[in-house]
Amino acid sequence: MNKFEQLGLNESLLKAILDLGFENPSEVQEKAIPLLLEKDTDMVALAQTGTGKTAAFGFPLIQKIDADNRNTQALVLSPTRELCLQITNELKNYSKYEKGINVVAVYGGASITEQAREIKRGAQIIVATPGRMQDMINRGLVNIKNIDYCILDEADEMLNMGFYEDIVSILSDTPDEKSTWLFSATMPQEVARIAKQFMSEPLEITVGTKNSGSATVSHEFYLVNARDRYEALKRLADANPDIFSVVFCRTKRDTQAIAEKLIEDGYSAAALHGDLSQAQRDGVMKSFRGRQIQMLVATDVAARGIDVDNVTHVVNYQLPDEIETYNHRSGRTGRAGKLGTSIVIVTKSELRKISSIERIIKQKFEEKSIPSGIEICEIQLLHLANKIKDTEVDHEIDNYLPAINNVLEDLSKEELIKKMVSVEFNRFIAYYKKNRDLSSQSGERRERNDSEPREFNNNGAVRYFVNIGSRDNFDWMTLKDYLKETLDLGRDDVFKVDVKEGFSFFNTDPEHTDKVMEVLNNVQLEGRRINVEISKNDGGGRRDHNNRGGGRSSGPRREGSFAPRREGSGGGFRSDRNSAPRREGSGGGFRSDRNAAPREGGFRRNEGGSDRAPRRSESFGDSPRPRRPRRD
Repeated sequence: MNKFEQLGLNESLLKAILDLGFENPSEVQEKAIPLLLEKDTDMVALAQTGTGKTAAFGFPLIQKIDADNRNTQALVLSPTRELCLQITNELKNYSKYEKGINVVAVYGGASITEQAREIKRGAQIIVATPGRMQDMINRGLVNIKNIDYCILDEADEMLNMGFYEDIVSILSDTPDEKSTWLFSATMPQEVARIAKQFMSEPLEITVGTKNSGSATVSHEFYLVNARDRYEALKRLADANPDIFSVVFCRTKRDTQAIAEKLIEDGYSAAALHGDLSQAQRDGVMKSFRGRQIQMLVATDVAARGIDVDNVTHVVNYQLPDEIETYNHRSGRTGRAGKLGTSIVIVTKSELRKISSIERIIKQKFEEKSIPSGIEICEIQLLHLANKIKDTEVDHEIDNYLPAINNVLEDLSKEELIKKMVSVEFNRFIAYYKKNRDLSSQSGERRERNDSEPREFNNNGAVRYFVNIGSRDNFDWMTLKDYLKETLDLGRDDVFKVDVKEGFSFFNTDPEHTDKVMEVLNNVQLEGRRINVEISKNDGGGRRDHNNRGGGRSSGPRREGSFAPRREGSGGGFRSDRNSAPRREGSGGGFRSDRNAAPREGGFRRNEGGSDRAPRRSESFGDSPRPRRPRRD
């Protein structure tokens, strides 16, 4: 039996749920839906982004709406255009078998007269951004004086964006006897003030610990000099070949600049911020959802509407001004029970913010160092090997095999493999040999104030390669725990755990080497034999939460999974003349650059074989505290 049937939902909603493929309600849905169906009440629900809050209020709302009454019965307020449209679409999907229910989106950047016309035709549910809703009320284009339900979704973010006065004004135009449902990830003072002013003895539901982070997201930070922030971003992308990420900047200017630099350096990237037109924003989001973009560079305001499955990383290129905003950022990954990673690129002056965030999310950060060139070489080559192994063969290639075999017939299997991977390795190693160590420039590591062990000796650690990774549902925390339990080692005996899609790396001290090789090579995981080998890389320094050492060097520009660059898409795409396609990675598509030859992965090369270092803009470092974002 589908567990949604036990929540009291009617048959038409259960049929829609079946079509949507929902099997089990999330915790917030399981707690909220029965209470909201049982009686008309006010409710405050605290749950992290990505826990299914829209369905938690959407299903009971639709069931309570009178489809025969064409008057507006419910108002849903959300912080951004993207989220407004997303909620509207989801409510339409939920009510597909409920005849006569009409949901209308009201948001800035679209025709206000057309939106008013849709409401006049009959809209039982209005989903709106606060700025546009207040505008329509002021013009007398909408009547919410008799609504039965008002829902505030992402309430903390709306207030953080400066919508407090608008929300108070809108709620003051609604009847006192309505039911108000407030959904939020955190409970700052402004949200509590709204609840106290406009709600009567609300029921409170908390999923997880109040204001805490999601248990499916691991947190790590990298300490660099401010001038190296952009270089660090590139090398972290190179060290994660399958990255599918949202990169957060504080200002629209930095967002656009970083996206343009990434595109110039051969990464599949795009910008998302408030200065883009609605058509441009829609185009960027369509490409991101289609995985044509691997690195979406966004402001906090614009990112509120991002609801994309399987985001692997959130990268905090700059920490937010408001510490509570970090929770919203990290909520873009680790959704629907999947594992995700939140990365912070931090300077020495910002280290105190890490401790503050840890206190709020009630989780620890792992301190890591920017990967060295040789480590990135190893990761990229193993990624290539895994990709070759997993590639499905199109037998059209059989027509060309005789000619190919003729060219390669003098090569042994070993020689062929060496030459094939050297196409990647030669470029990478040549680039990295000329680049300095970023981590060693960053100065001292921070002192931890908890009871974790202090610095370890960086010399003599043994680094291992193991053929399990994120596709086996591991992140660095769960893999570390698995290795410690399987090998019966102590808390600090396994360190420097780096998890990729199909493989991972970890370190131990030399005295554990025999045990690691003997035990792990005789273990099976879900019917697949684990294979562990000693990595040719020496492993560098030891690092976990307590790491202070292990310097790394810089990495190359990458060409991976590049989408076509189209003018007018908000800086996300570019097409240059006389270019050849480049292919790689999960994003598909092509990248174009002048006089460029096709190549897999790695970095771009100029004519004559020189490796062009990327230019760095002055705006890439720390920027002053920005003004409040302008409203929708």
